[in-house]
Amino acid sequence: MPDFNDLLLPFTLPFMQYAMLIAVLVAIPAALLSCFLVLKGWSLVGDGTAHAVLPGVVLSYIVGIPFAIGAFLAGMFFAVSTGFVRENSRIKQDTVMGVVYSGMFGLGIVMYTKIRSGVHLDHILFGDVLGISGQDLIESSLISGLVILVIAAKWRDLLLHSFDIVQARAVGLNVRLLHYGLLVLISLTIVSALKAVGLILSIAIMITPGATAYLLTKRFHKMMILAVIIATASAFLGVYASFYLDSAPAPTIVLFMSAIFAIALISQRKPPQAK
Repeated sequence: MPDFNDLLLPFTLPFMQYAMLIAVLVAIPAALLSCFLVLKGWSLVGDGTAHAVLPGVVLSYIVGIPFAIGAFLAGMFFAVSTGFVRENSRIKQDTVMGVVYSGMFGLGIVMYTKIRSGVHLDHILFGDVLGISGQDLIESSLISGLVILVIAAKWRDLLLHSFDIVQARAVGLNVRLLHYGLLVLISLTIVSALKAVGLILSIAIMITPGATAYLLTKRFHKMMILAVIIATASAFLGVYASFYLDSAPAPTIVLFMSAIFAIALISQRKPPQAK
């Protein structure tokens, strides 16, 4: 039987406190955005943006500016370039995204191998939540807060844009602004999650909570609430469990989210009807 004080040990360690806090902070805006991405069928957009920011991170290291700036600019370059190619060619959007993000990700890997970086590639790809500093915490808090405020103010417009773009245009909404605005929010959220879960796993926290909530409710406002609960609970429990499992926190968080999704999926399966 484990001692009660042993169970509380992670809460007494500053690096674990920072890890739990930043994991929850980045989980909230990611969960809210995941609802729109799932509804709009934009999973590849989140995946592509997460991969495409790598060259921006490497350039930031070379120039000597914060990683967040380079990552955000690279994410926006991905969004604008895919939009431009899509509007000026016959290629479908998912194909354009696949070509652009794979090219940018490859460029980032090549750039990384050609410089002597003080940041390990694994930390960029998979995060380093146990190495979070106070500055990282403040930076992620500000970005997450901004994304949450924008979603709170514009969620109805974003919902209509995600559900029916023709209707959104008919009622007078600027669908182009909403389109690129949503891409900006995605880029910002990935930037805030960069230190916590890295590029590769950020897509999981931006898709799985919304997908799980979609299985559990048909009302969008309840979907957002459930997604936030699932994401924050998984973030907290993932970091906490990783301490005792001696595992990396970010993949452990994703495992919790995936387990909850599997449970929701099984619970939604209808038993076969008797003939």
